[in-house]
Amino acid sequence: MPAENLRWGTLEALKNSPKGNISFDPYWSERGEHILAGCKEAVSLSSHCGVILERISSSPLQRSSFLGSSSGDSSPGLSEEIPASVSSRGSIPDVNSKHTTLSAAPSLKTEREQVNLFCGKMALKLRQEMQEKLVAAVASSESEQLKRFEELMELKQRQEYQSMRDMMDRETKESIGRQEKLKEEQRHRMKIMNLRLRELEQQRLREAELERQRQADGRERLRNLNNIQEEVLQLNQLLEPSTQAKTDLPVTSLSSYSTRGNQLCSQVSEVVRKTAEGDFPSVEDMTAAERSLHEMRALIRMMQEEAAKAQEKKKKDQEEEEARKKQAELQAQQEAQQKAAQSAKERAQRKGLQNSAEDSTMKWYKELQDSAAQCAQSFEQLNSPKDMQTKKLKLELQKAATIPVSQIASNSGSQLREIFDKIDKLLSGQVVVSGGKSVSTSQHPQGLDFVAYKLAEKFVKQGEEEVASHHEAAFPIAVVASGVWERHPRVGDLILAHLHKKCPYAVPHYPPMKDGTPVEEYQRILGYRVDDSGVEGQDSFLKRMSGMIRLYAAVIQLQWPYGSKQGLVPHGLNQGWRWLAQMLNMEPLADITATLLFDFLEVCGNALMKQYQGQFWKLILLLKDEYFPRSVLLLVCFPVVTAGSSLFVVLVGLDSHCSNLDCVE
Repeated sequence: MPAENLRWGTLEALKNSPKGNISFDPYWSERGEHILAGCKEAVSLSSHCGVILERISSSPLQRSSFLGSSSGDSSPGLSEEIPASVSSRGSIPDVNSKHTTLSAAPSLKTEREQVNLFCGKMALKLRQEMQEKLVAAVASSESEQLKRFEELMELKQRQEYQSMRDMMDRETKESIGRQEKLKEEQRHRMKIMNLRLRELEQQRLREAELERQRQADGRERLRNLNNIQEEVLQLNQLLEPSTQAKTDLPVTSLSSYSTRGNQLCSQVSEVVRKTAEGDFPSVEDMTAAERSLHEMRALIRMMQEEAAKAQEKKKKDQEEEEARKKQAELQAQQEAQQKAAQSAKERAQRKGLQNSAEDSTMKWYKELQDSAAQCAQSFEQLNSPKDMQTKKLKLELQKAATIPVSQIASNSGSQLREIFDKIDKLLSGQVVVSGGKSVSTSQHPQGLDFVAYKLAEKFVKQGEEEVASHHEAAFPIAVVASGVWERHPRVGDLILAHLHKKCPYAVPHYPPMKDGTPVEEYQRILGYRVDDSGVEGQDSFLKRMSGMIRLYAAVIQLQWPYGSKQGLVPHGLNQGWRWLAQMLNMEPLADITATLLFDFLEVCGNALMKQYQGQFWKLILLLKDEYFPRSVLLLVCFPVVTAGSSLFVVLVGLDSHCSNLDCVE
């Protein structure tokens, strides 16, 4: 249709107009601007509007489909307006009326042309106005469509933006998930690496510990090897001909024992030479050395057994010899009478001296030993534990009892009270801390007996070792022992029992040798240390006895300064006077009697002199004038501390082995 073509032409004109060429900016909404903010030109018709008007002017005035009508009639508004215009200019007839008659005069024709021109102009003006309205309507419609289009584009933009944002969120989440996964894998790898490092470190520590243990075991084996070599060499000395001269073994046996002993020494020396380059002895080397040591000990036992058999044989031979000599009985009787006379003469010279202690003293000695034996039996279950917990408790109680006593020294000073308080708390059943652990005697029914026994044993051992080496240590140890004795009398009785067992001369008591008692056992009774290597030397024996008697002499004269001042010393100077008097009433023994009297008087002579004064000096005169002359010459110095703390020397002879005179100031 023509009107439809005109419409498309109009749209084409609008499209090619300046407004139609406006560029679209998709980011106008983000900047907050209007979609037509950049357009400032006024709306105007394009150059194609003239063509449209020419086409319209050549066709009759009617309502076209372009104006929205389907009929071919002229517009009612236009027919009504034209006559009105003509009438206003001089009653021009309606040009559209069929009944109008045209004048033939030229003027009328001119007027008619003018009217037609005017009408055409008016129609053109109307059409122009209608076109402007139509253009405005189209522009408004197009503006609305453009708004819808912009809204659609904005919606699509938002959707794309939202989809892009969703995609970015998904990618971000996926990236975060991948990062978390990577972190988790990293943590897992680090954990595995740390575990491996820890395992490597633990393996290194185990290897270092094994190496340290190997070194420690090697050093321990080396020490044991040295001890074995020393013991083997000492035992081999017993097999030497010079040592065996007193035995009754035949020469062939002595030679075989000596040869075998030298072979065993060579075997041990060969093992020692292997370790001379700095290496530790192996287990096989130690086994070989121990085997040699056991064989050496067995060799010594065999020699001793053979010597005992030889002695028995000799004894039997002697008995047989005596039987054969019965025929000379009269001569033997005469000799016996002479010996009896001589013995009577000696007894007369030694009138008043005894061979053993008094009965009351021996009864007291036996009661103390029985009490100590009952105490040891009472904690037999704790002393031989079967479960690990009881064994651990035993060790902790033993440490708590012995360590404080070991800490007492000659320079302890103010620490003595702390040591005493710790021992007192332990004996009172209170909790004490030892080695960083809390322990109490109430943790076991036999704990108190065990601690009391071990504590008394440790005090005596301190006298045997510490006081024997350092004489000045007797007083601090004795003052703590006196305080414990005062607070816990049972411990004091146990101290005496241990002292009498290790040093019977502190009773005083010289144990006699009973029939059938082996020599080694009798030496143990006398206080000697006897082991596989033999009996200890006389110097070591006298040194230990000296230490214990010095500790005893210090205990009887000291009282715990922080205890009760009103009570008497539990084992005081009266016991020291008793011991000294009984010692002077007994036959002296070589070495030991002189040593004990010397040490006893050196420690508590001054205290006895202050306590007994004249009686003490009488005892000293008795010692000097009657006791010494009855003994064989042994020159020993007896220092006695006088009231002015000066010393004087008493020269005493008890044995003919010493011929030197020494003066001590």
